[in-house]
Amino acid sequence: MHPNRLAGIVLAVSLAAPAAAGQMPQTMIQGNALTSTNGVLADAPVRLRNARTGRIVGSTRTDRSGLFGFRPIEPGTYLVELVSEDQRVLAASDIINVNAGDAASVIVKLPFRLQPYAAVLGHTVASALLVTATAAATGVLASQVAGEPVSPRR
Repeated sequence: MHPNRLAGIVLAVSLAAPAAAGQMPQTMIQGNALTSTNGVLADAPVRLRNARTGRIVGSTRTDRSGLFGFRPIEPGTYLVELVSEDQRVLAASDIINVNAGDAASVIVKLPFRLQPYAAVLGHTVASALLVTATAAATGVLASQVAGEPVSPRR
């Protein structure tokens, strides 16, 4: 190799190395999307929302293992939302605060739903009796509020 060409390569590498070494690591949020029973949610849409402004700053899909990542992002306060195909929010993470260079991890999990029992556990007399009978069977004692009402009755 020609000596001038080698010197040029060494000079280019030495000029690029301090910039790379001095760079702050990327700020990122990564996580896992789960079903209500802790199963993997593969190929599910997730999006990143700025909690202060309410603006959506990124969206992606989970991989086959339910993993996702948003990078690089600005330092700030965020929520990760698991959304349906029509963009309805199905679940959201806790609030995530990230500073420059932080890598935050989060789990977004679908809520548990009892669709077959929705009518039984609704706001009906039957549901009140069911809750009372279950409480009595498990040994929960009834309580009564003592004292005067805070608000006057009409």
